[in-house]
Amino acid sequence: MKPGISRVCVRAGLAGAAILILTALAAPAPAAPQYRIAHEVKLPGDDGWDYLTFDDGAHRLFIAHGTQVLVVDTDHLTLTGTIADTPGVHGIALAPDVGHGYISAGRSGSIVVFDLKSLARLKDIKATGENPDAILYDSATHRVFSFNGRGRNATVVDTKTDEVIGTIALDAKPEFAAADGKGHVYVNLEDKSSIAQIDAQHLKVDAVWPINGCEEPSGLAIDIAAQRLYAGCGNKVMAVIDATSGRTLGTAPIGAGVDAAAYDSGLRLALASCGSDAVLTVLRTGASGAPEVVQSLTTQRGARTMALDEHSHRIFLVTANFGAPPAATPEQPHPRPAMLPGTFRLLVVEPAKLTQ
Repeated sequence: MKPGISRVCVRAGLAGAAILILTALAAPAPAAPQYRIAHEVKLPGDDGWDYLTFDDGAHRLFIAHGTQVLVVDTDHLTLTGTIADTPGVHGIALAPDVGHGYISAGRSGSIVVFDLKSLARLKDIKATGENPDAILYDSATHRVFSFNGRGRNATVVDTKTDEVIGTIALDAKPEFAAADGKGHVYVNLEDKSSIAQIDAQHLKVDAVWPINGCEEPSGLAIDIAAQRLYAGCGNKVMAVIDATSGRTLGTAPIGAGVDAAAYDSGLRLALASCGSDAVLTVLRTGASGAPEVVQSLTTQRGARTMALDEHSHRIFLVTANFGAPPAATPEQPHPRPAMLPGTFRLLVVEPAKLTQ
């Protein structure tokens, strides 16, 4: 103890510090922004759609749309290009460090490689499983993972050579995936209501974790800092999973028809886009990881997939208008309603002022 400082003063100082820490822990979380639909932009084409991917460096949005990929300038909300001949397109993965993009074309069973600057087609890579669907670039290993729905496996491509370097058996139907930037890739296994942790370097499954309270997980997002995964589930909940142990930390209600999930690290909010109920559910988690709903924004029917710009905090969704569904058949007992021509559009959701 330094001369001139009494034990009473030290105790008082420690007590004061403890009070400050407890006060900080008890302080309410920062107010969440309230979102609104700020823009609607008409887009060409009358086909169906799937995943959206945001290009942070170039401020572009890639939209999987039927047999092509639409490219939108998000600063001016204008269509700036297309990548054609991608039948049954599902997803787009971007590898800016090598200047390439990768498209999963489900009906052709291929991965289309394109140049990020010119959008020119560079190569077609045959997937090692049927119906390549979700696709992800892992920056830690510089590899692309194509998750093949009917193939029940993943094709792995080395972006330095654009050659297939392996196949990972999953024994389940993979849905969307997320990476932690440290060599782990996580993928939802829809028909087993579970999630697989993949070693991206050694191309093997390290663990498969059941997601408690979740049925048919689809969209998946990750909070890298807190090591938490957010899975959008078909039974109208979002589940939060510890990415290190696989333990389910909690669930919160969302809308029906979820297909995509995102996590805004700046605002510390998770998002679930739900097309059947036409709602964007916004959630946050406390220290325990248990989620709570902070907003349910009414969007538009069919707006089930999305992309997030973490700098502007804007959210992008697409949808269209629909007519009556066709008559049911034994082959199609629950047919989808027909899309009305000329109604495909982009919805831009923006946060309003922070609530007080």
